[in-house]
Amino acid sequence: MAVLGNGFDCASKAEIDLALAAGVDPSRIIYAHPCKTKSYLRYASQVGVKQMTFDNTDELYKIKEMCPDAELYLRILTDDSASLCRLSMKFGASLSSARPLLELAHGLGLNVVGVSFHVGSGAEDPKSFIKAVQDARFVFDRAAEIGFDLKVLDVGGGFSDDTFEPFAAALGDALDTYFPPHIRVIAEPGRYYVATAFTLAANVIARRDVGVEELLSDSESDSTTPSRASTPSSSGAYMIYLNDGVYGNFSNIVFDHQHPVAQILTKDDDYTSAPIEYSIWGPTCDGIDVISERVTLNGLLGVGNWLYFENMGAYTQCSATRFNGFTDKHEVIYIVTEPGAAALLGY
Repeated sequence: MAVLGNGFDCASKAEIDLALAAGVDPSRIIYAHPCKTKSYLRYASQVGVKQMTFDNTDELYKIKEMCPDAELYLRILTDDSASLCRLSMKFGASLSSARPLLELAHGLGLNVVGVSFHVGSGAEDPKSFIKAVQDARFVFDRAAEIGFDLKVLDVGGGFSDDTFEPFAAALGDALDTYFPPHIRVIAEPGRYYVATAFTLAANVIARRDVGVEELLSDSESDSTTPSRASTPSSSGAYMIYLNDGVYGNFSNIVFDHQHPVAQILTKDDDYTSAPIEYSIWGPTCDGIDVISERVTLNGLLGVGNWLYFENMGAYTQCSATRFNGFTDKHEVIYIVTEPGAAALLGY
C-alpha cells in the first residue's frame, strides 16, 4: 500500500512508526485520533506528522502546546445508528459546538484545513453518508465566516465489500451536490481493503461427543468410551475445540460483531458426509470463547481436521491477545494470483 502511494490513518505512536518504517512520507499520514496523549503529540511533531483531528477544546490547547504548526481537521458527530460499530458515541463534535471550536482554533492561531467524519465501522445505511456530507458542508461554511479556507474533507470509513458500490454511489452524488471539485476528498477504507484478503484455517484440537458424555454420566462406566473419536455420535452432535478463538484471530466476534462462517477443509470421511451439528469453541479456559454456538456441517470432524473461515482480514490478528498463554503468532501463507502482486510483495 505504501508503494502504491496510499496515505495512512494512524491512531497512535506505534501506528505512526509502522507507517514511517514502510517508507511513508509524514505528509501522507493523518493522526486521526481526536483525543491524543501529550507525549504522542510531541512525537508526531518531532517526526513531521502535522495532519491530525480534534473534537474538543482541551485537544486544541494540547495541540497549541505540543505542535502549533499542525494541520487540523474538525471531527464532527454523525448518525451512525445503522452501523455495526458505532463511533459517534465516543468521538465527534456536534454541529452546535463546531463554530465555538473553530473560533477557539482561530484565536489560538491554529491552522484548520478540513473536516472529518466517520459513520461507523460496518455501516449499513448509505443515507448516513449523505447526511454527514451535508453537515460537513455546514461546517465548511461556518469556517469560512471565521476566516479559515478549508480544503480537505475526510469521509472516514465504514465501507465493506458487500455495500461498497451503493455506498460509494451515494457518497459520490452527495459530494457532487455539496462540494466543488477543488475540495480534496480522502477516506479511510481499511476494512474494505483487507476484509476479503485473508482466509483463516484453524485446526481441531479436541472434540466432545455430547451424547457419549451424557451416557457416561448415567452409567458411570468407561466401557463405551471409543479408543478414537472417529465414529459418529449417537446424538449427532459434537462440541469441537479449535487452536484459535475469540482471544485470538476470532476477536472480530467480540470487537467487530462478526459471525465467521465455518467451512470444512479436511474431515474424517470413513463414516459419513451427512449433516452433523456442532458447536465450535476456542482453546482458552474462558466460557465466552465460543466461535459458533450451533452450526450444521456436512461431515464428521475429528482431532487433526481443519476448518476454514473466509473474509477474516479485518479486526482479527491486530486485536489478538496471549490470554491463557496461547500464542498470537500464526503462520501466514501468501497465495499470489494477480499479475504484478508478486512484485509488490517483494517476491
